[in-house]
Amino acid sequence: MTTQAPAPLHWKLVIDAADPHAQADFWAAALHYTAEDNSALVERLLSLGALSGEATVEYHGRAAFRDLIAVRHPEDPYDPQTGTGLGRRLLFQRVPEPKTGKNRLHLDLHPGPERRAQEVARLQALGARVLREVKEPSGQWVVMADPEGNEFCVQ
Repeated sequence: MTTQAPAPLHWKLVIDAADPHAQADFWAAALHYTAEDNSALVERLLSLGALSGEATVEYHGRAAFRDLIAVRHPEDPYDPQTGTGLGRRLLFQRVPEPKTGKNRLHLDLHPGPERRAQEVARLQALGARVLREVKEPSGQWVVMADPEGNEFCVQ
């Protein structure tokens, strides 16, 4: 009897943020991703009384959830009724406490050695800052921080 392997799980990376919409703008630009448009879902929930107006904000001219927003790869599928991505996603959720320590998880961006300096400059223009440059026998990369201080690497 042959058993079928279980289907891979769908996942998203959730990142705590003081300002989820500003973080979504930064990471959408950094990764060339698209901020999700959940306005149809938000409007539907408002009309049903399932969501209060205080739980929403205007984001790029459309209704959005106040405390969370995601960015997704522009070529990945999404649910047109909710705007929710069905592929590679980063979800930013509002939390009251500030970041206090080193990330236990971070993103590595891979523009390649020939484009690293150009990407670092572009990311700095978006609001990131360089923390340090690393040169080791195993490779070379730049450790950066996004506008809220979350570390990431550019290899």
